[in-house]
Amino acid sequence: MADPLTPDELARRLREVFAQVGVLYRHVYRRIEQEALPQGLSVGVRAVCELLDVSGPATVPQMGRTLALSRQFVQRMVNDAHATHLVETRDNPRHQRSPLIALTPEGQKVIAATIAREHAVLRDVGGELTAAEIDTCLRVLHHLGRPFVEGGLYEAALPAPHIQG
Repeated sequence: MADPLTPDELARRLREVFAQVGVLYRHVYRRIEQEALPQGLSVGVRAVCELLDVSGPATVPQMGRTLALSRQFVQRMVNDAHATHLVETRDNPRHQRSPLIALTPEGQKVIAATIAREHAVLRDVGGELTAAEIDTCLRVLHHLGRPFVEGGLYEAALPAPHIQG
């Protein structure tokens, strides 16, 4: 097993990871939005709906914190999702002025179909990757996000059960 990198070398190498992740993110999400998402479902609406699918009903401020997005942007995405009947509002017993947002059955179907389409595309990635390599990648990304996110929200937004260490 190799020795851990020095802090300076680690920082330099992690910048390489950031650069690759940024390029990958832009290309993948542009293509997903153009080809894989149902008509009218933006990446932002999808992020909100997928979060609700994974975590259950939440308020707009909670979703904003978890997704590291502004409350105003999340509210616009919720409004767009509501207009297409993907989400609904529910009374919030903890706070009258901040309703809970939940997926509708239609929203659940749309997210499930979207994830299934992505799964089909991801099956063709290739590269003969191993579970250990994926675990290592997730571990690196997990640690990479830690200094930039407050209060453990990174873990809530991107649960990574296979990460160790």
